[in-house]
Amino acid sequence: MESQEKDELFEELGQCIFSAHPEIDREKALASLWDREAKMSTGIMRGVGIPHGTCKSIKKCAGAIGISRGGIDYDSLDGNPVKVVFMLLFGEDDNTLHLEVLKSLSQVLQDESFVDELYKKQNPQDVFDFLCSREN
Repeated sequence: MESQEKDELFEELGQCIFSAHPEIDREKALASLWDREAKMSTGIMRGVGIPHGTCKSIKKCAGAIGISRGGIDYDSLDGNPVKVVFMLLFGEDDNTLHLEVLKSLSQVLQDESFVDELYKKQNPQDVFDFLCSREN
């Protein structure tokens, strides 16, 4: 990612999602991410952020992954900059999927080597291949 601040990050990763899913209402989706962020930081630990929100114009789930080489001041719970971000958007009526995805992601992130290995990836195809290799 090129972003250096959280607001830039939301725009940059959001644009990746909106480009792939033009049916998503950009303004409402971003507002949902910021509303969630206002409740408590989604910068969780060890340089990971998981901004997530809901929007009517989303059918199931849409997401993007970003890697920051310099780190982003994110007001993380552990006080550290965020280097790996999983941005997720869900349909408003699919709380079950929302919770299942967040639970699965939190389980994967408990393995410290997962984030370390992901951070080393140099391009989108490497990230995709790595995630596929760890899917099970």
